[in-house]
Amino acid sequence: HPVEHCMPDKEEALEVEGVVTQALANTRFRVRLDSGGAEVMAHVAGRMRKHFIRIFPVDRVKVELSPYDLTKGRIT
Repeated sequence: HPVEHCMPDKEEALEVEGVVTQALANTRFRVRLDSGGAEVMAHVAGRMRKHFIRIFPVDRVKVELSPYDLTKGRIT
């Protein structure tokens, strides 16, 4: 039985840009979004973690926001 119907579609994720304001424990970051200046919690996408890409405060990042919870995202 296919698992696809359980997972939200990739297209539903909102992609926004922002600036990292704070690095937190276990690859989580606080990111201030360009649109409206809201802050979200974001974790690092697996591909970036695999290639050991470092992220620091003041870095500009692209964040995929979950349509269900707009306070959490994934840094791509």
